[in-house]
Amino acid sequence: MTAPVLMVLASFLFALMGLCVKLASVHFGTGEIVLYRGLIGALAMVVLMHQRGQSLHTAVPWMHVWRGIVGVSSLCLWFYAISGLPLATAMTLNYMSPIWMAMFLIGGSVLAGGARINPKLIATVLAGFVGVAAILRPSIDRDQLWYGVVGLGSGMLSAMAYLQITALGRVGEPETRVVFYFSCGGTLAGLVLMLLNGGPSPWPGWTAVLLVLGVGLFATAAQLAMTRAFAIGRPLVNASLQYLGIVFAFAFGVLLFDDPVHPLALAGMVLVVGAGITATRLRHGTGPRQNAQDTLPPDLDP
Repeated sequence: MTAPVLMVLASFLFALMGLCVKLASVHFGTGEIVLYRGLIGALAMVVLMHQRGQSLHTAVPWMHVWRGIVGVSSLCLWFYAISGLPLATAMTLNYMSPIWMAMFLIGGSVLAGGARINPKLIATVLAGFVGVAAILRPSIDRDQLWYGVVGLGSGMLSAMAYLQITALGRVGEPETRVVFYFSCGGTLAGLVLMLLNGGPSPWPGWTAVLLVLGVGLFATAAQLAMTRAFAIGRPLVNASLQYLGIVFAFAFGVLLFDDPVHPLALAGMVLVVGAGITATRLRHGTGPRQNAQDTLPPDLDP
């Protein structure tokens, strides 16, 4: 398959993962869902690494630890936000990572002293947050505001996780090893959260079990499709197509959960997507040129 087809497939699979998370959250706590998602992902990566003849040994364990802390925190916050927000809203807030990275770039330029800040980048960040305001105001009730704040936090941490994934790619870590250790971190964090919340939930039935299985399988398949797309395709095209996940999530929300369709919220989503694509383009245009071996694809869950 071509890179654009793989990226569309990955976006659809990530939206299916979000759908399964929302449905499973009725039966399981956030910690349990993170636990099962991590366990399935780790097992899948062990099988894949064995087939490729890759080793689990890493020369940069602390980089994986830091990536795991940031990435798993983002994942937990995102799953929690999905449980209390319209699906498309939660997806949009998590997909703000390019806008957060643009903010990090601006902050780094200010701290460097005297570095010229691209005014287009500032305008892009502002446009992104105007889009968020447009989404949140009509889309969530007052008692859901906390979930909206959590969703924003998940997007910010996702941006930090992407930066760490980039650093791991530059030191030569294969994506399978990065995903494996991230999944192990998710398994451990999910287990701790589950125990702190009183242990596993009562047996919810096979339908609920299939839902958490779907979370892990859809996420793993999406990561593999996305990894391949970034390996053979153009980064900016892939980064743009990933936002189709919001469209798929919006369709699921309207068809399955009767999520309201607010014109202002739709305009906000378009604004966030446009700002995210523009921020990605500007960052690639203003940063040092990178080749395919320098980075790994962003891990969007996260």
